[in-house]
Amino acid sequence: MALPLPSDPDDQLDDEDGRPRDSRADGSAPLIADPNLAGTERGIWAVQWSFAGMVVTAVAQLVVVYFSGSVALLADTVHNFGDATTAVPLWIAFALASRRPTRRFTYGYGRVEDLAGAIVVLIILATALIAGYQSVQRLLYPQPVYHLGAVALGALLGFLGNEAVAQFRLRIGREIGSAALVADGYHARADGLVSLAVLVGTAGVWAGFPNADPIVGILITLMILWIVGESSRTVFTRMLDGVEPEVVEEIQHTVVDTPGVREVAETRVRWLGHRLHAEINLSVADGLSVQEAHTIAREVRHRLLHQLSYLSNATIHVDPDGTAGEAHHRIPQHTHDGLPPHSHG
Repeated sequence: MALPLPSDPDDQLDDEDGRPRDSRADGSAPLIADPNLAGTERGIWAVQWSFAGMVVTAVAQLVVVYFSGSVALLADTVHNFGDATTAVPLWIAFALASRRPTRRFTYGYGRVEDLAGAIVVLIILATALIAGYQSVQRLLYPQPVYHLGAVALGALLGFLGNEAVAQFRLRIGREIGSAALVADGYHARADGLVSLAVLVGTAGVWAGFPNADPIVGILITLMILWIVGESSRTVFTRMLDGVEPEVVEEIQHTVVDTPGVREVAETRVRWLGHRLHAEINLSVADGLSVQEAHTIAREVRHRLLHQLSYLSNATIHVDPDGTAGEAHHRIPQHTHDGLPPHSHG
């Protein structure tokens, strides 16, 4: 079931029955908005507010750093500014993802979200390097830390700001099915724990151990690097079309339970940003008409999209019973048009 291409590169693709995607069967206005578009708009809204929250938190901490000279709080502040900056590529990615597929980008712009995730990882890495450099410099060339109470307050503010942003990102990310936004939420939660580490350094300085401040700064740097490693694994798994095995199993289970389906041969799934696409090869009873086989395939697609909220689209390939799978689609070795013997896998 292929989607027709528009005549103009910037035209939007139509639905599988030839209707524009924003209309009903009778041509009237849609009952509800496109859920993918609605999810993208929610993602943009979440990114905007979390960006504002992190900027306010980081600016407040920066004021405390200026008067206190705490390098541990400086490391946390730099990282929080980095977190605010990561919202920018996500914002751009969600904005592009709201655009319809075109003749050039037939799958849409969901991959931009994956690219944004890679940029986010690089930004976090840069903040770790800056924080680590400042902490080592302060350890080699000690300087007094003033206003310990204000430093402790700044650390507590960092924790509360990060935790508020974390809960917001996690809630919206789960609501729209955006793994990038959920991962960023867990990232903010980890950053809140990093802010609490500053309190340890403050307590050490208060107890008469001035090197506690730069040492905690170095520990914070190591924690940020750990976050970089965890985030990189998630981001690059997505970029390499990796998915959770449980997702594939759930899709296969739904397909097998559809009346008329005899076998599921191949199931391929990949994320395009926060939209999941599936390609399924199945078999039906031999001897069915094209219309009957099409009806089964349509029901499979309907069940998948209805029961699996995270699935954006599914392409169904139907074969007669006993011939399902790509092994039956291979063209054996042959010759034609004067070409040497060859086959098609």
